[in-house]
Amino acid sequence: MSLFDTPINRIGSHSVKWDMMPALYGLKPDEGLAMWVADMEFRPPQVVQAALEKMTAHGVYGYFGDDRDYLKSICWWMATRHGWEVQPDWIFTTHGLVNGTALCVHSYTQPGDAVILTTPVYHAFARVIKAAGREVTECPLPLVDGKAQLDTSGWAARLTGREKMLILCSPHNPGGRVWSQEELQAVADFCVQHDLILVSDEIHHDLVYPGHRHIPMAVAVPAIADRLVMMTATTKTFNIAGAHIGNVIIADPTLRKTFAGTINAMGISPNSFGLHMATAAYSPEGGAWVDALMAYLDGNRSLFDDGLASIPGLRSTPLEATYLAWVDFSGTGMQPQEFIDRVQKTAKIATNYGATIDRLKGAFADLQ
Repeated sequence: MSLFDTPINRIGSHSVKWDMMPALYGLKPDEGLAMWVADMEFRPPQVVQAALEKMTAHGVYGYFGDDRDYLKSICWWMATRHGWEVQPDWIFTTHGLVNGTALCVHSYTQPGDAVILTTPVYHAFARVIKAAGREVTECPLPLVDGKAQLDTSGWAARLTGREKMLILCSPHNPGGRVWSQEELQAVADFCVQHDLILVSDEIHHDLVYPGHRHIPMAVAVPAIADRLVMMTATTKTFNIAGAHIGNVIIADPTLRKTFAGTINAMGISPNSFGLHMATAAYSPEGGAWVDALMAYLDGNRSLFDDGLASIPGLRSTPLEATYLAWVDFSGTGMQPQEFIDRVQKTAKIATNYGATIDRLKGAFADLQ
């Protein structure tokens, strides 16, 4: 049996994915299927569990100190898995990457400024931007053969002159795109041309399928270090989102000083559980687990695509990365409410719909 074949009952465990289904979808967890939150049904690697068991065996949960091993593990992972040389003093630890995004917005923009999102994209970006009194400028990603594409010339026509920042999702959520070297260069050139801070959210960077290779923006275009903020995390890779831990990595001293000021002003410090889990995960054992995970997810991807292909009118986005399925119902001829009812009420599947993020509002909380 595969490492990932063991069913795990999460109902009643305070899982937002399962235990919020009745309130949000009118579905009983034991009768429906939860597919609306980006976490997996797998336990993390044993090395992570062992780190937590060591903590509980000690039995004292005081303030965390001496983060050298933690920082070293991040530098090792980025160099080994992504060919990216990171220095320990570039790394800030945040309460996940939604928190990291919000800190970037507060650090590098002012109320009334605008932030560019390449849409459709992870909903929480817009939420924190608007909550901070900034505006969202949407720059759509056109689809070609079902795959999201960049359109920087089209984006330029949408600018208002108030834009100070662009947030790139790389690999893209929900489109599953792994951006090429040329595409990353185009985004970087766009940011230089329009004098934008570029925040690259790379939380899905380890979840890349065979035949594709993720290139960190810092590696793809090192010349833009003076306007680049990188965001990474263990949470999606290892299914430990409840640890609420992420990293904002900034090579440029000026950008780093500004971000440090925001961190200090908000009194933010990481929790010890997340630090221990992340340190354990970024290890050879963690790497072997990720390799096995991606082989398993690749099989799931094929099963999902084959199943959808057998349903007239449905089309799945070809995933290059992530485990987030994006399904096009336009070929069915049904109106949105009709196919939403078909999925939710008949099939009893809880999913995110393209136009219903506002309905869920705070229920998603900070799911990065």
